[in-house]
Amino acid sequence: MARPEKLRQSLPMLQRLLERFAPELRKQRWVISGSFLAIFAEVGFRLLEPWPLGLIVDSVLQVEAKPGVHASNPFSALDPSTLLWVAPIMLVVVVAARGLTAYISAVGFALAGNRLVTVVRLALYTRLQALSVAFHRRTRSGDLIVRVVGDVGMVREVIVTALLPLIGNVIVLIGMVVVMALMNWKLALVAFCTAPLFWLSSVRLGRRIRVVAKKQRRREGSLANQAAEMLGAVQVVQALSLEDQLAAGFAAQNQGSLREGVQAKRLSARLERTVDVITGISTALVLFVGAKIVLSGELSPGELVIFLSYLKSSFRPVRNFAKYTARISKASAAAERVLEVLDKEPDITEKPGARPAPAFAGEIRFEHADFLYDERSPVLRDITFQVAPGEHVAIVGESGVGKSTLLAAIPRLHDPAGGRVLIDGEDIQDFTLDSLRGQIVVLLQESVLFAGTVRENIGLGAPHSSDEDIERVAALANAHDFIEALPDGYDTVVGERGESLSAGQRQRIAIARAALRSAPIAILDEPLTGLDEENARSVRDALSRLTEGRTCLLISHDLKHAAGCDRIVVLSEEGIAEIGTPAELLAQGGAYAQMVRASEAGASPATREKHAEDT
Repeated sequence: MARPEKLRQSLPMLQRLLERFAPELRKQRWVISGSFLAIFAEVGFRLLEPWPLGLIVDSVLQVEAKPGVHASNPFSALDPSTLLWVAPIMLVVVVAARGLTAYISAVGFALAGNRLVTVVRLALYTRLQALSVAFHRRTRSGDLIVRVVGDVGMVREVIVTALLPLIGNVIVLIGMVVVMALMNWKLALVAFCTAPLFWLSSVRLGRRIRVVAKKQRRREGSLANQAAEMLGAVQVVQALSLEDQLAAGFAAQNQGSLREGVQAKRLSARLERTVDVITGISTALVLFVGAKIVLSGELSPGELVIFLSYLKSSFRPVRNFAKYTARISKASAAAERVLEVLDKEPDITEKPGARPAPAFAGEIRFEHADFLYDERSPVLRDITFQVAPGEHVAIVGESGVGKSTLLAAIPRLHDPAGGRVLIDGEDIQDFTLDSLRGQIVVLLQESVLFAGTVRENIGLGAPHSSDEDIERVAALANAHDFIEALPDGYDTVVGERGESLSAGQRQRIAIARAALRSAPIAILDEPLTGLDEENARSVRDALSRLTEGRTCLLISHDLKHAAGCDRIVVLSEEGIAEIGTPAELLAQGGAYAQMVRASEAGASPATREKHAEDT
C-alpha cells in the first residue's frame, strides 16, 4: 500500500505550489474558465467524430445485420447516396471545430500558465534577495541559479504542456467512458477490465521516475555551481593550471547527469510501451467480444466501429498520462526545490510595528552584543562601545576575529545573538529595513559593479540622480578623469562585475556610488586591500572626502590608514581587547602597540619613518 502514496507525491507538490499562488490563479480565472469551456466543447466534438464513419458502414455500405438490429442514429432513414456526401462533410466540420476548440484551450492554458510561472519566478528571486548573507554563504550560488531559471522553467513547461492538457484528457476519457457505457455496458466492462494494469504500471514506474528526476535536478544544480565557480575564478584556474583537474570533476558530474537522464528516459519509454501493450490487449478483447455481440443482434456493425474508435480515443489520454507522468515527476522535483526556497523564512525580518527611521545624527552604540557564525561557533562576546556622531573609528585585529561580522550588524545584514545595536539611542530592530539601510553606505573590500554603463553603476546609489550629480560624486571619488578617458566616457559599458576596469578604478566608482546616497553613516571594510600605492593614495583621498562629516567605521589591516581615525577598537577572540585614540594605545603598549611594532618590523626604513610622522 506504500506505492500509491509515492505516486501521489508528485501532484501534491505541484498543488502546493498552485495553492501558494492562488491569488494569481484567481486573476486568471476568466482565461482558465474559457479554456475549460473550450475543452468541454472539444470533448463534444471528439464524441461526434466517429459517427460519420458509423453512418457509412451501416447505411451506405449496407452491411447485413441480424433481424431487428437497427443503427441508433437519426440519419439511418436517409437515402444512402445522400449520406455518401453528407457524412464526409460532417466529418470535416466536426474535425475543424474540434481543432479550433483545441487551439483555444491550448492558447488559453499557455497564457495562464506562463503568467503564473512569471509570478513564481519573481517571488523566488525576491525571496533570494531577502534571505540573509549567512544563507547565501551556506548555499551554492549555481544551484540557486538553476532553481530560478531551470526549475521554474520546468514547472512552467509541465503546467502548460502536461498538467493542463492532462486535465483535458481526463475530461475526454470520462466523456467517452460514459458514451461507451450507454452504447453497450457489457462491452464497456470488457474494454476497461485492463484498467487495474494501467494503474499498477503507473504507480510502480511513476515512483521510480520521480526519484530519478529529483536526483537529476540536484545533479544539474551541482553542475551549474561548478561552472559558476570556474567562470568566477577563471584567471586563478588558468594561472594554477587547474583546467584538467576541474574538467575531470565536471566530467564526472556530467556523466552522472547523463546516466540519470538516460535512466529517466528509459523508465518513461518503458511506461509508454507498457501502456501500448495493455491497450492492444483491451482492443483485442473488445474486437472478439464485440463481434459476438454484433452477431447476436445487440449491436450494429457501424456501432461496433464507433465503439472501437471511442476505445482508441479513450486510451489516448491514458497513453498521454504515461507520457506526462515523467514530465510531472520532473516538475514535482523542480517544484519541491522551488518551494524549499519560498518556504525558507528570512533570518532578518522586520518586527511587527517597525517604523521608518528618522534622519540619523550618526551615534552608534553596541550594548553587550554577542555574535555567532552559527549556533556552535561563537565569534564575539559582550561587545560594548559607543561611536559619537561624525566620529571615525577603526576596527583592527587578527584575521577571522569577527571584524566584518561586527560591522555587518549595523545595517542588519545579520543580528546579534544577544544584546543590542542602537543608533541615536534607539534599537535598530525597531526600524524598517529600507529606512535603516537607506542611511548607511557600505564599501567592501571587493567593489562589485554590475553589467551596464559607468553612469548606471554610479546612479544605483540614488536612482533619480541627475547627470550633474553623478559627475559631481565621480569627481569627489577621484574617478571623473579616468571615466572621461574611457572609450564612451560615462556611457562606457563596464561588463560583468566590472572586470574591464582595474581594482582601483572599480573602487573609486564604488566610492562615487556611495557618495551619491549622502548617508550619515559609512562602513568601510578593507577598502584599500589589493591596491598598489598610487591607487591606494587616490582611493584614500577619495575616502577622506566621502567620510567627511559622517560617522565612519573602518576595518583595515593597514595600520597607517587606521591611525588616521579618531579612535581605534582592537578586537581579540575574547572580544574588545582595548579601545582608545592611536596615541593612547601606543602609549599603553598593549595589543595595538604590538601590532604596530610587528608591522614596522616588516616595513622598509622609509615607510617606518613616514608612519611615525603620520601617527
